[in-house]
Amino acid sequence: MGVRDDQKAATRERVLEAARDLFNEVGYEETTIRAIAERAGVSVGSVFTTFASKAEVLSHVMTHRLSALYAEFDRVVPYLRGSTADRLCSIFAIHYEFETRRSKLFLAHIAASYNPNNDPGVTPYGRNPRLTQMLLDVLEDGVRKGEVRGDMDLRLIVDTLKAAYAWNYRMAAAAGGNLPAAQMSAVMDKQIGVIAEGWKPR
Repeated sequence: MGVRDDQKAATRERVLEAARDLFNEVGYEETTIRAIAERAGVSVGSVFTTFASKAEVLSHVMTHRLSALYAEFDRVVPYLRGSTADRLCSIFAIHYEFETRRSKLFLAHIAASYNPNNDPGVTPYGRNPRLTQMLLDVLEDGVRKGEVRGDMDLRLIVDTLKAAYAWNYRMAAAAGGNLPAAQMSAVMDKQIGVIAEGWKPR
């Protein structure tokens, strides 16, 4: 059983790696399960043994690659300084720096999130509990410091921030998937500034 489990795990890794590269190179819609299987060097049946659909493959690709991003956050976040808005700007700048390395992949993730027919195994954009909690922690700290009004719906602010973050990828899409992270971060900084005006104590 141990050997079979190892083989299944190795096949899964090859499928995820092949899918990640294909989604970013040719796009989500153009990538087929057959193409993923060929790139991974496995049979189409092997892909479907592990994943129910192409959307689920994409969802697992996105989740799988987050470990590197959150290792970076674990290293950096305890040392973030400045106002609540400044700290949020830093968090989203790190996200842009990470995701713009494969903008087409992230655009595919956003697009697939709006498919009403997604399988139960699909985790859409915006449902990342680590990001949600990280933003809530910053806002709750802002409340404690008197920078954020205590009567604010913090989860609504988090949803608004995540919506702005995703909306800015329209610029990357218009640029063919290639746009500097700094350019997107600069726009996000302005959006956070506008949102911050609404949470200031009165």
